[in-house]
Amino acid sequence: MASQGPHTSARADGANGYTATAIGLHWLIALGIFAAFGLGLYMTGIPGLTLTKLKLYSWHKWLGVSIFAVAVLRVLWRATHAAPPVAPGTPAWQARAAAAAHHLLYALIIVVPVTGYLYSLAAGVPVVFLGRWEMPVLIGPSETLKPILQAAHAWLNYLMAGVVVVHAAAAIKHQVIDRDGTLARMIPFLR
Repeated sequence: MASQGPHTSARADGANGYTATAIGLHWLIALGIFAAFGLGLYMTGIPGLTLTKLKLYSWHKWLGVSIFAVAVLRVLWRATHAAPPVAPGTPAWQARAAAAAHHLLYALIIVVPVTGYLYSLAAGVPVVFLGRWEMPVLIGPSETLKPILQAAHAWLNYLMAGVVVVHAAAAIKHQVIDRDGTLARMIPFLR
């Protein structure tokens, strides 16, 4: 369920698999997204402003900065290394849908952290990575931008969650129903 790219690369597992680097970056981002999404849902449900809530917001921001950094590496890797071709026999519409979903996910793994970062700045709260390094202040506090960025961050997160669910369901369908090895290319122990 992967789109083809403009470049080829050597693969440790042959022409039909992803590189170990692509697999590692994929799963780092996936774990980060699951953690940040779950933490975001939990922390926004805590009433009032407590020390625990502030700590969770910090952790959420740290995850966002980390996801963004790894996502930039993933996008750069993908731009220079072709994904393996879709499994033989995959209908053209499924190949196009997979390519569209991948492009959307690449955009979202960049844009979601950026909207969260800008939302924090618009709220007048700087992002201090790991409590040590203050990230650049790209915009000042803004009562106009704050609700817009908050809504954008929330809705883009829900969009990403929906695309991830469809992506995972398609991968499982390829593994269980089609038995074409698509999922095994990203989870090597399934081979």
